[in-house]
Amino acid sequence: MIPQIKHYLSISKKEWNGMVVLIILIALVLAAPYIYQANHKDKTINFNTFDKAANTITKNAGFDTDDAELSKAAPVLHPLITHFNPNKLTVADWVKMGLSQHQATVIKHYQEKGGRFYTKGDVQKMYSINAETYKRLEPYIDLPDGPAYIIHKAKPGEVIEINSADSARLTMIRGIGPAFARRIVHYRERVGGFYSKEQLKEVYGIDEGKYNQMKDGVSVDSRQIVKVNINRAMFNDLKRFPYLSFKQMDAIVAYRDEHGSYHSIKDLENIAILNAQILRKIEPYLIFK
Repeated sequence: MIPQIKHYLSISKKEWNGMVVLIILIALVLAAPYIYQANHKDKTINFNTFDKAANTITKNAGFDTDDAELSKAAPVLHPLITHFNPNKLTVADWVKMGLSQHQATVIKHYQEKGGRFYTKGDVQKMYSINAETYKRLEPYIDLPDGPAYIIHKAKPGEVIEINSADSARLTMIRGIGPAFARRIVHYRERVGGFYSKEQLKEVYGIDEGKYNQMKDGVSVDSRQIVKVNINRAMFNDLKRFPYLSFKQMDAIVAYRDEHGSYHSIKDLENIAILNAQILRKIEPYLIFK
């Protein structure tokens, strides 16, 4: 029994040499990181020197380190200020008046999100304009004096007619701010007015959720729709409709020129490239005379 166990555990000289080489390789791999660190010491950073250099750059740029976030680009040293409407200025215009590029960009982002200045107080509330800057600009702002404008929402049960309301009144609708109000007015002017509340979902950004939020607070007076005489309309008259492609507009005019005046929406059904959905959308805007 014992001889059999010795025979099972015994190894040849070749196997022994291979084991020794393997052990040496494992030892070298484990020791490599320590050997590398011993021969490559990290250089110590002198933070005092670094801070001194950073402060020098900051002072030369014309602003304090505490105000660096709002002054990432140095303001104009000799600003040119004239009377201005802040709603009409570009980023470059703000910079010319002494604001940094970053300050001007903050204001522009506010406007792109639908923000608008109604009073001088609206300018003063901008966090990118500090008290000193506002004091310098205030005499030249072409807006009424007063605190920041507050948008008042419609009272519960109050309904706003969307074909006659201006953008200011549209902001009283629950869920509608200045940006959406302007989009609604722009779309209304393009199509000629709304004949259905559900058309609001055709306005960019008004999805099903937002529509459900506002639908109970709006109404539509379809009598205010601006209509088109389909028997006199030319290509440019039909361009206002977002429902029609250029090819479909051409087809409407060409079919009329060939077959005579349209008497009802059924005559337009003879044009192959106009489907029932399109005809349903444009019918409220058409006059057949």
